[in-house]
Amino acid sequence: MGPSALRIAGITSAVEGLGYSVKEVGTVTAGGLETTERGSEARAHFLAEIVDVAERAGRLVELGLASDWLPLVLGGDHSLSIGTVAAVARHYRALGDAVGLIWVDAHTDMNTPETTPSGNIHGMGLAVLLGRGHPRLTALSGVAPAVRPTNVTVLGARDVDQGERELVRESGVRVITMSEIDERGIASCMEEALDRAGSGTAGFVLSFDLDALDPREAPGVGTPVQGGLTYREGHLVCEKAAQAGTMLAMELVELNPVHDHRNHTAQLGVGLVASALGRSIL
Repeated sequence: MGPSALRIAGITSAVEGLGYSVKEVGTVTAGGLETTERGSEARAHFLAEIVDVAERAGRLVELGLASDWLPLVLGGDHSLSIGTVAAVARHYRALGDAVGLIWVDAHTDMNTPETTPSGNIHGMGLAVLLGRGHPRLTALSGVAPAVRPTNVTVLGARDVDQGERELVRESGVRVITMSEIDERGIASCMEEALDRAGSGTAGFVLSFDLDALDPREAPGVGTPVQGGLTYREGHLVCEKAAQAGTMLAMELVELNPVHDHRNHTAQLGVGLVASALGRSIL
């Protein structure tokens, strides 16, 4: 329901209002929770369904890139990034380039089936893109991991599972927590993330999980965590992404309208996308 809520909130007209042409290349839907087999993997729930969704979403991203469009992925569960970010990486790998990744999220999403406390794959997405995790998931990136850890930054983390902390520390990924953002300021932190993402790459993917924002700003998410980014901090992240001029794709995920109030979070999401695509105050 997340993409539908964003359409209702006017995302197409907001993007077109910035001078872009918008082309819908398709919608990927997952089976319902009540009617889909959880599968036999006790520590990777709904594996087959998630692989299917990730593959289909990735194919749509590749279709857009092949036509020289900038993919804008609107989603619910963040596990879809296993397919979409991998698709961007495969496209640029074929051109001899790497890609960077800025993962804006309250969580590091670096669990594996061995460390996960829940079995939820949406908590494993970044680990998979780094080549760690279930082989059916890591295979989606192709012959190599989708991204190099030196080009990856997690921005806004404040809820890290005990079991994933070791992988976070040893991976080489830069994790900028909310505590560090409080100390340094979001502008400096985002500039560091952009520097890492752009070092030796064709550009970067901005993967923005709406639960990076404080729940008072964005209640319509699946896994809210108190103490997140403010409205202005979220917009500054997106504004700086636009100013960099090297964003290859963007995704806005984890919008859950069931938890929202009068589509408020979807409307906020539309504004964030507009900022990332170049809308400015003056």
